[in-house]
Amino acid sequence: MEIGDKFPVIGIYGGTFDPIHYGHLRIAEELLNNAGLKRILFVPSGVPRLRVAPAASRGHRSAMVHLAIQDNTKFSLDEREVNRPGVSTTIQSLREFRRELGDNAALCFILGIDAFVKIDQWAEWQELFTLCHIILVARPGYVSINEDKALSAEIRKEFLSRSVTYAGNLELQPNGFIYTAQTSLLEISASQIRLLIKNNKSIRYLLPENVADYIQSNRLYTGDL
Repeated sequence: MEIGDKFPVIGIYGGTFDPIHYGHLRIAEELLNNAGLKRILFVPSGVPRLRVAPAASRGHRSAMVHLAIQDNTKFSLDEREVNRPGVSTTIQSLREFRRELGDNAALCFILGIDAFVKIDQWAEWQELFTLCHIILVARPGYVSINEDKALSAEIRKEFLSRSVTYAGNLELQPNGFIYTAQTSLLEISASQIRLLIKNNKSIRYLLPENVADYIQSNRLYTGDL
């Protein structure tokens, strides 16, 4: 690209999506509108390194994401992590995305503030900034990043040196910034949905109807399997 050109801004939204719900989808939709993202790739994790294994299989979680986003032309499913054997790491996926796209796009990794404050536990975490921007999104019940007293000095240094307040900065270079987005805080969690299902309670209006139907048809999260 020529000096002064703007980079198309592509969101990378990773997670277990166990199951995907309206909290995930609303955040993504608002980032399209408010942060200038051209499209968002949903990347269901395979075997996460730092958390317990998801309750639903890779195939089921990927299928639910497909159902949830299929009517939005700016959302796409990327199955590289569910198809990857062994433990999955974000850095590996971002390296692959960067190799595939070269320096012709601004990659934006979408991350909850609750995960960012522990990012120094991630594999080769400081390399993330050479591969992508990070868009931080708030989580219900979680304090502002500026108020988090548990933030390590190393992470705080990166945040302060890379933070931008204007989303338009993300299209000026392919990587390196941290942008804190303002998004709706829907009080919905995957763990809440799983518990409701286990207790034979309604999950209507917490996630897309076709995803709820898929869960019921495959008897997911009931504890029977």
